[in-house]
Amino acid sequence: MKNKLTYIDLFAGCGGLSLGLHQSGWKGLFAIEKSIDAFKTLEYNLIDQKKHFDWPKWLPQQALEINEVLDKYKSKLEKLKGKVTMIAGGPPCQGFSMAGKRNEYDLRNDLINSYINFVKIVEPKIIFFENVKGFTMEFKKNKEKGIAYSSQVTQKLNAAGYFVKGQLVNFGDYGVPQKRTRFILVGIKKTLDNATQEKANEFFSSLENNKFEFLKEKGLNEKTNLQDAISDLFKQNGLEPTPDFPSFQSGIYGKQKGNYQKLMRQGIKNEIADSHRFPKHSQLIIERFKSILEETTDRRNFNISAEIQEKYNIKKRTVIPLNAQDKTPTITTLPDDYIHYQEARILTVREYARIQSFPDWYKFQGKYTTGGKLRVQEVPRYTQIGNAIPPLFSEQSGLILKSLINL
Repeated sequence: MKNKLTYIDLFAGCGGLSLGLHQSGWKGLFAIEKSIDAFKTLEYNLIDQKKHFDWPKWLPQQALEINEVLDKYKSKLEKLKGKVTMIAGGPPCQGFSMAGKRNEYDLRNDLINSYINFVKIVEPKIIFFENVKGFTMEFKKNKEKGIAYSSQVTQKLNAAGYFVKGQLVNFGDYGVPQKRTRFILVGIKKTLDNATQEKANEFFSSLENNKFEFLKEKGLNEKTNLQDAISDLFKQNGLEPTPDFPSFQSGIYGKQKGNYQKLMRQGIKNEIADSHRFPKHSQLIIERFKSILEETTDRRNFNISAEIQEKYNIKKRTVIPLNAQDKTPTITTLPDDYIHYQEARILTVREYARIQSFPDWYKFQGKYTTGGKLRVQEVPRYTQIGNAIPPLFSEQSGLILKSLINL
């Protein structure tokens, strides 16, 4: 562990943050994620394939819940005190999400306290925390008299001995083909030599200043749009049986167009893209999607109008025909919220992954989607991606976080 930039990924999901940290030269100690499906994806790609984690013998290499780890392994965690460079990750955000009903009493919000307890025990040198935009908004009924959760977390981490700075960041400004604004918080331990509040603030200015050079080195720019991301993945390119679900059809790669696709396809030799399984839409749905695409040519990336909803008897709250020439809106965990910009269908898992900047070698595990009561229990592939931090952004963050260590 000596002389390494080490971190622990809390609420790791399928590994979007860890992948970016891996690509920017960090070494993982372990990751905590309670979803079996999401952990399988992280395990397959980052533990088995990339050997990214120095997993301790005392911790089972499996899906785990943070409070279970705090209860069972507190003495082991205490031995890590001061030896870990960073704690990264943010608790699940459903209670704060703008996409659904915001609920301050959502039990998942209590995981914030578990996160802070973990920080207090391990005492990393720096903290990197991510959450949804709604995390910065006030809950009018809460006991703290309407103070936003972001302010409460800032106060608690400050009391725990960290200089902290939180800010809203749009990942779309950093080369990701999606308008996705998230709350990012960076903390630096006050006892570090030369640690100051300005150093915590510096993260955001350095991130902004460094993005042009970072993207240029990769042959990219911050304006990457949806067409740049997925125009080699058309259904019309041809179909083959899906390798892991032969009763479905998957798309084969089209001609590579542009540097973003080149980066995503680096090292790929297969003809069939992973997780590029097309949904089995009924003819009625296909015709409806075709009509909506024709009727919304001048209104893309917005929810369909009340008139169109009524015309096609659509009860769904969100149906957004996408715009090829723009970044997508924030993609959610529900793929049927969006219609492909050119083909009358929803997006595939691989197209979702491209929008979130996961490279094509990153293979997703578990079910593709789920519904009904299982929706609250399972984390299928679409959900894993919709919940992730884009690796292209976390790689840029990892590089700046490294520079903060050399205070």
